[in-house]
Amino acid sequence: MENTEYKNVYVFAEQRGGVIQNVAYELLGKACDLAQALGQQVVALLLGDGISSQAQDLIEMGADEVIVVDRPELKDYLTEQYTQAIYQVIMERRPRIVLYGATTIGRDLAPRLACKLKSGLVADCTKLTIEPDKDGVLDFYSTRPAFGGNLMATIVCPTSRPQMSTVRPGVMQKKTREIGKQGVITTFEPKFDTAKFKVRLIETKMNEQKAADISNAKILISGGRGVHDKEGFGKLQALADVVGGMVSSSRAMVDAGVMDHAYQVGQTGKTVRPDLYMACGISGAIQHLAGMEESNYIVAINKDKYAPIFSVADLGIVGDLHKIVPMLTERIKKELEK
Repeated sequence: MENTEYKNVYVFAEQRGGVIQNVAYELLGKACDLAQALGQQVVALLLGDGISSQAQDLIEMGADEVIVVDRPELKDYLTEQYTQAIYQVIMERRPRIVLYGATTIGRDLAPRLACKLKSGLVADCTKLTIEPDKDGVLDFYSTRPAFGGNLMATIVCPTSRPQMSTVRPGVMQKKTREIGKQGVITTFEPKFDTAKFKVRLIETKMNEQKAADISNAKILISGGRGVHDKEGFGKLQALADVVGGMVSSSRAMVDAGVMDHAYQVGQTGKTVRPDLYMACGISGAIQHLAGMEESNYIVAINKDKYAPIFSVADLGIVGDLHKIVPMLTERIKKELEK
């Protein structure tokens, strides 16, 4: 029997330095689908200091209501402060589903809340659905890679509420902004137990040499073991420069020290969804496919015609990438010159 005491789909709208992160908008897009299937609403949780003005932004990106917790104690992310605030919101409002980004913050916050709420948590999900159970009651199903990525497990938490999941950035799609959309903005005042504030943030140091984020790229030219070395990636970079894309990598080349982890695609790297994903010399292990199979168009170049990557490719080229990629680069150059 369905537990009707809990309702609506909540999204933790992660912000850093007052800037709402892309994963929050992606989760709102998915939350809209889940809420529509349940006949319920989407609620965003916005925590911080001086961030009330950004509530309308979340409404235009899919939220029906935004609960704002605007307090000086929440200026920077600290586990205890954020846990206390969100726990009080959940206990008062009783959401059915709560979604978090599988970021460094989300991966710290969600397990702490799950333990405090005595509820379940499914981590690093790649798919979220509402489906009928054996009795025909709609329930929330979370799918994630399991056993080292060798299979996909679908998990349900049938009795505990709220049902909670973390989702990796880049997995879900944002909705188109609905400018001027009307929604409810609610201010929530938590009662902090300051005696439990044992950690203080003394200083923040930002890495100025931040790598470009491959998850935002529209075109990715990705290389695997078949690229061999930095010289091989130079050929991929030449093609990326011509088509206005970025170079990314499989885990094998990161482990070999050829590419930085910031450019890794896959289960232990980043999840990407570009318009074009070109896999060069990548066999297509399930761990890699989990990070790129939702790309709009996939082109694979590999000498092995039986490589698993061809099973997800829209276009496959069997051959030596070291010959094909330079030829392709020159051909595209000539076409663009026309």
